[in-house]
Amino acid sequence: MTRRRGFIVACVVAIAACVVDQGTKAMALARLSEQERIPLIGDLLGLQLAFNPGAVMSLGSGSTWVFTVLGVAATIALFFAARRATSIGWASAIGFVWGGAVGNLIDRLLAPPGFGYGHVTDFLAYGDLFIGNLADVAIGVGVGLGLLQMLRGERSRQRGEQRPDELPQREAV
Repeated sequence: MTRRRGFIVACVVAIAACVVDQGTKAMALARLSEQERIPLIGDLLGLQLAFNPGAVMSLGSGSTWVFTVLGVAATIALFFAARRATSIGWASAIGFVWGGAVGNLIDRLLAPPGFGYGHVTDFLAYGDLFIGNLADVAIGVGVGLGLLQMLRGERSRQRGEQRPDELPQREAV
């Protein structure tokens, strides 16, 4: 697979993840309440609106601007990583993380209380642990796919195999 194709795959996955995230956040804002939880799977998973100024479980809630800067840096780094993707697996992994990062960055930039200090809209209540969103899910899926790619690559090296993206390239004449 060419790097161009990998970049396109990463972009499509990132755009899809971001659009789904922003769409579900808009629906959550329109239909959910901060006071009432709608159970989906008993007490394990439900829907409840929340606004998170920090990271997971509101860690660092007094430093929202730091998460905005990290989100911008991650978005730029993932753009360059996507340009280097040489397999569908890596492109997909990068795309999921990239889309999730952009989805939460949009909230940080545009949501109240203000530019760069916006609170992320969350609505997936995981028991009494924390409330997240689909951007968080996309980031988790991307990290999981990346770990699988790393394990797959390590197993190939242990067997002495070369992956298709590691094969020597012929020079064009």
